[in-house]
Amino acid sequence: MHYTIGNIGHLGVIISFVAAWVAAFAYWQATRHETVESAHKDWKQFARLFFYVHSASVVMVIVALFAIIYNHYYEYHYAWGHSSRNLPVHYMISCFWEGQEGSFLLWIFWHALLGIIIIHTNKTWETPVMTVFALVQGFLASMILGVLIGDVKIGSSPFILMRDAMANIPIFQMNPEYIPQDGRGLNPLLQNYWMVIHPPTLFLGFAATLIPFSYAIAGLWQKRYQEWLRPALPWALFGVTILGIGILMGGYWAYETLNFGGYWNWDPVENAVYIPWLVMVAAIHTMISHRKNQSALKSSMILSITTFVLVLYATFLTRSGILGNASVHSFTDLGLSGQLLVYLLAFVILAVVMLAWRWKEIPTTEKEASTYSREFWIFIGVVVMCLASFQVLAATSIPVFNKILEALGIDSQAAPPADPVPFYTQWQMWFSVFVAILSGVGQFFWWEKIDKNTLIKTLTTPLIVALLASSVIIALGVTQWDYIVLVTCSMFSIAANGIILAKLLKGSLRMAGGAIAHIGIAMMLLGILFSSGYSRIISLNTSGMVYNKDFSTELNRDNIMLWRNTPTRMSDFTLTYKGDCIEVDGFPTYVKKEYLRTAPDPYRAITRAELVYNDKTYFKKGDTVRISPENTYYAVEYQQEGKEPFVLFPRAQVNPNMGLMASPDIKRFWNKDLYTHVSSVPDPEQEKKWSETEQYTLAVGDTFIANDFIAQLVDVQKVNDLEGTELSANDAAVKAIVRIMGKDQNYIAEPVFAIKDGQVGRFSHTIDDLGVRFTLLDINPQTGKFTIGLNTSQKDWIILKAVEKPLINVLWIGTFVLVIGFCIAIARRYKEFKLMRDKGQE
Repeated sequence: MHYTIGNIGHLGVIISFVAAWVAAFAYWQATRHETVESAHKDWKQFARLFFYVHSASVVMVIVALFAIIYNHYYEYHYAWGHSSRNLPVHYMISCFWEGQEGSFLLWIFWHALLGIIIIHTNKTWETPVMTVFALVQGFLASMILGVLIGDVKIGSSPFILMRDAMANIPIFQMNPEYIPQDGRGLNPLLQNYWMVIHPPTLFLGFAATLIPFSYAIAGLWQKRYQEWLRPALPWALFGVTILGIGILMGGYWAYETLNFGGYWNWDPVENAVYIPWLVMVAAIHTMISHRKNQSALKSSMILSITTFVLVLYATFLTRSGILGNASVHSFTDLGLSGQLLVYLLAFVILAVVMLAWRWKEIPTTEKEASTYSREFWIFIGVVVMCLASFQVLAATSIPVFNKILEALGIDSQAAPPADPVPFYTQWQMWFSVFVAILSGVGQFFWWEKIDKNTLIKTLTTPLIVALLASSVIIALGVTQWDYIVLVTCSMFSIAANGIILAKLLKGSLRMAGGAIAHIGIAMMLLGILFSSGYSRIISLNTSGMVYNKDFSTELNRDNIMLWRNTPTRMSDFTLTYKGDCIEVDGFPTYVKKEYLRTAPDPYRAITRAELVYNDKTYFKKGDTVRISPENTYYAVEYQQEGKEPFVLFPRAQVNPNMGLMASPDIKRFWNKDLYTHVSSVPDPEQEKKWSETEQYTLAVGDTFIANDFIAQLVDVQKVNDLEGTELSANDAAVKAIVRIMGKDQNYIAEPVFAIKDGQVGRFSHTIDDLGVRFTLLDINPQTGKFTIGLNTSQKDWIILKAVEKPLINVLWIGTFVLVIGFCIAIARRYKEFKLMRDKGQE
């Protein structure tokens, strides 16, 4: 038992919890004593010390937990529940934040790091802002505390032992010191490199939303109603950028890994992240508007506060278990729902009280916004984004509403949308139309002096460009009127922002962040429209047969069945299923399963032949290699007339608990993606059925027919080394060499006849490509003839779905452009803040 490391980790959790609350109290005292320099300085130094202690203890907890996972200490429930001995190191990192406790710890770490940055970059605001920071950290640290006070559970510890977590399991009742030999492993869907980088990015985005919130609360607290905006704005831009990147990473991960054929499925957990991002974008626009002309101050406060509250609400949704089976992403309930609700309500009440307390004192402008003013168009844009977020929030929160009504004794029959994709899309598309229009028009009102006399003249050029460009696009096949509207408005946004960008680049690039970001958004809208609205299934079943009456109508209709090594026509392609492959560590591509034989360790295999790639030999025959046996890659060759063939390797796992888990492979062209995944495969647990044995008595050189293929007994040779069996001096073994002339290539089978310890053994050789199995049944020394047994079976098959996604690259390029725009804006706003700070005005 490795108790020490767990005790160190748990001690670190306790220290981080206590230190966070002490730091919050000390920073609060420092803020109260700002007029007394000595007291303020003493309390601030004391608070800093404890925040540093808190941060160091968080690092200590992280090191302890990763050490437990990395060293396979399966006496700890977290290590057993999320890892296994055969996971690569990068997936062990993923195990760290797969569970609730680890993800909370990641979130705490980012807050600690950002807090230290605040301490060292803005001493003017340090004490009030860090009071809020440390308070949030105290609540977060309580989530991994794992203590019982009476019957009340506070937090869930990542360092709980198996014997405590599973005390009701009989084996732990008989032997509390029992340690499992291996863990349950990482969820197969999470065994992807995106799992290593997506969660940290997303949680950094979550953590960054705390900074504008803290500045807003601090501004209300200290009656510095306008000053907080300048230091908060760069952080708000940073948060939007990082959270947006995290969301897009998740979308791309889903596109690469899941088989629903897209990058966004309007899952409740996806929605719970999208909502605060959209509100934060709205907050940035109101903050910029206030920086320009002192308007929208109250809106900026409300939206900055709401963003963080929505992040807490998203946390409650995903971790309380309230979503039930409505989301594939949600965590299981660890009994923390009550604590999460307290966490959420604490900051909602804090924010509401602070706003109500200071509401009348917050400065407002008496200036009426003209229809031709930039403030008016920013206001309209903010309203559209808030309405878009509210529409998603209301539908996503239906399970929460039901729980509230049930608590009041009201039986609610409301249910989330049965088919969320069309439900949300039909609303969000029209919000997107308005966003596209406003992002184009608004830029002219922001940078140009426009009135009713110049409006038409100013907008004529981008409108003509947009109509011409959209006409070309529409002529290519856009027929739905609502799609035509979205295409036209997106092109208008690109044209308008392009004109503004060209003017801005004559001056300074640092002013162009907004125009670039808006162009990126418009490109994303076009990419989403075409890749989703005009995706085309090209694997339609034209055979006239139903694959299986138990399959869904969609599976029987939209998928093609491929028999092994049998070319099959599909749209413009001829497809050939080449067989099952497996991933071998250290080999640059996938290896056919028949080239490997299993070893006692299921994560090891022994090569049956040399593994060669591009004339380089990576492994020799008989080498032991490391494999990932749970993943099977199905090699499918695509041949298009007049073009070089290519091979895709869609992946699948047949998981005993989760069924077939398929991941696509994607062929990327400049104008589209070819998206391929398997929909059904033979059950690997079901033993292959072989025909009755046909016997052929042959001399060397004789030919015979094997499952419609010509075969020849080429030679019979003595064997000195037998796979998996040691031969002594009194043993003997021979192998027959049988050449089978397949349609596209020749195959060699080498069945073995052995006598070991006086017992006869026969080792068959199966050629899966041809569905044949050869056995050397008997040897007749007198006649020099050999008896070959032949069994045949149905050839392997897969059922495959292929979809063309046009112009999806426009979406990915648009995301890149959007991020560039945000980064330019961050640099500009931080430079402005730094300049004012250095002048002593911040």
